[in-house]
Amino acid sequence: MGMIYVIGIGPGDTRYGLLGHENLFKKADYIIGSDRHLEILPEEYAHKGVVPPKKLLALEELLRSYDEDKTLVYLASGDPLIYGLGKWLSEKFKGQVEIMPGVSAMQYLASKAFIPMNDAYLTSSHAKIPNFDLIMSLSKVFMVTDDHVGPYQIAQEAVQRGLNKRVIIGENLSYDDEKITSCLAQDVEDREYKMNVVVIMDER
Repeated sequence: MGMIYVIGIGPGDTRYGLLGHENLFKKADYIIGSDRHLEILPEEYAHKGVVPPKKLLALEELLRSYDEDKTLVYLASGDPLIYGLGKWLSEKFKGQVEIMPGVSAMQYLASKAFIPMNDAYLTSSHAKIPNFDLIMSLSKVFMVTDDHVGPYQIAQEAVQRGLNKRVIIGENLSYDDEKITSCLAQDVEDREYKMNVVVIMDER
């Protein structure tokens, strides 16, 4: 396996990824990404698409199985170094990775809701229980969520502590069915939320 070019494609809509990757798509022997990621490929490169295994050990085995002269492009959501695979890939394949960031879902939601990120804390609930004592002590937190710890569960942590927090929820960001909701923590609905990012802020 030769170089791995990790391209951040943005939150979904291709306008929020970096442009100008046509030369890498052409050069690549394989273009790796989820079904959703591979949808952005121009038709002439679709045959190079490979959907990777979800488990990291199996993914590492797949990448190492490619011949040394092969060039790989890896498509990742948002910015690969903001709760993406960028860190893992750059550590596992030192000296063989180049990262091109796109706009992260957090940045996208911040721009849509006019929230400066200068003083924001970034975190995630993917496959872990967040440190809610820390999160609720901060004035502004951006969080990527999963099916187990989503907007309602996060909001309830504020309610249980008696905190006056505003919660901004961005679902399916940059897609046609995008939905952005802003409300007080006690008003967050207990329902299923689509692919989302949450901001927890002090209500002023």
